[in-house]
Amino acid sequence: MKFTRREEKRGDRLFDVLTDDENGVRLIVSRLGAELISVARRNSSGEWIGFLYRDNEIGPPEEGWANHATVMGYYLHRIKDERTLYRGHEMRGGTHSFLRTKVWHFDESRREGELTYRITPDDFSPTEYPLKVLLHLTYRFDGSRISVSFQFRNDEPELTAHVGFGLHPGFAATSFDSFRFEMPAGLYRRHFSPTNYLSGETEDIQFTGGEMPFAKEKLPGSYILELVDVPNRPFTFTDPPSGRTVAIDLTGVPYLTLWSDGGPFLCVEPCWGLTDHHKQRAFENKEGIQEIPAGEELAASFSIEPVLL
Repeated sequence: MKFTRREEKRGDRLFDVLTDDENGVRLIVSRLGAELISVARRNSSGEWIGFLYRDNEIGPPEEGWANHATVMGYYLHRIKDERTLYRGHEMRGGTHSFLRTKVWHFDESRREGELTYRITPDDFSPTEYPLKVLLHLTYRFDGSRISVSFQFRNDEPELTAHVGFGLHPGFAATSFDSFRFEMPAGLYRRHFSPTNYLSGETEDIQFTGGEMPFAKEKLPGSYILELVDVPNRPFTFTDPPSGRTVAIDLTGVPYLTLWSDGGPFLCVEPCWGLTDHHKQRAFENKEGIQEIPAGEELAASFSIEPVLL
C-alpha cells in the first residue's frame, strides 16, 4: 500500500494532505481545529469527488453552516450560558468547546498512512479546562475505510478526569431533499433538547432497521440518540443523484446526533457525551460524561468509508 503526505499553506493556515494512492482516497486536515476539510475519492475519470459539505472550501459561506467536520471536546454541544462548574471550579466556553479554535501540534513520529494531532494542557487555560489531560486525535487509512480515533491521557496524580467529545462531520448532498440515512435495527433512546439543552424528556424507539424514522424538516432542532441496544452498528448516508455513499461504523459509540440547518448536507455526529440539561448539573455529573481515572487513558474510535456508485 502506498501513501503520500504533503503540507499545504493557504494564507496563514496550514493543512496536511494524505493520499491513499492505491485506493484513490484523499484526506485534507486543517491544523486549526484538526478539522477534516476534505474527504475525497477519485472517480473513473481521475477527478476528486468530495464527500463533505463545502468539501475543501475554507472561505466563509454566504449563509448557513460554515464547517466541515468539527472536532468537539473536552465537552460537546453546549454548556448552559457558556459557563459551568467542575468540582466547584468555573469553566467557560462556547459551542463544542475550545478544540475547534486551537492550532494543534502535528505528530511527525506516527506511522505511514495516518495523521495524528496533539493537544496538551499547555494549549488551554484552566478556565477552558482545569485538569492535566492530553489528547491525541488520529485519522488513519484502514484499507478502504478511514478510522478516527481519540486517545486521552489523564496526567493528574489523584483526580479522575471527566470529558465529553466527538466529531461533527457534515456529509454533502445534492439537496436537502435528496439524501437518505439508514439506521440498523435496535433500541434507541431519543433525548429531547427543545432549547439546545436537555429537557429531561426521553423517548425509547424500538426500530426495525431501514431509513431513519425522523422527519427531515425537524433536523435543525437535532435528533440526539442514545444507542441503548443496537447490536450491529453500520449506518449509511446516501445521496443517490451524485452516487455518493458513506458507510459509517459506530461500534462502541454511545450517542449519535443527527442535524442539518436545511442546507444540502446531513451531520452524523458520533458523541461520547451529551449537551447540558436545561437545569444544569455540575460538569462531573453531566449525563453521558466519560471518566478517566488518575494516570490512565481513554481510547475511542469510529470509522467511515466513502464510496462512489
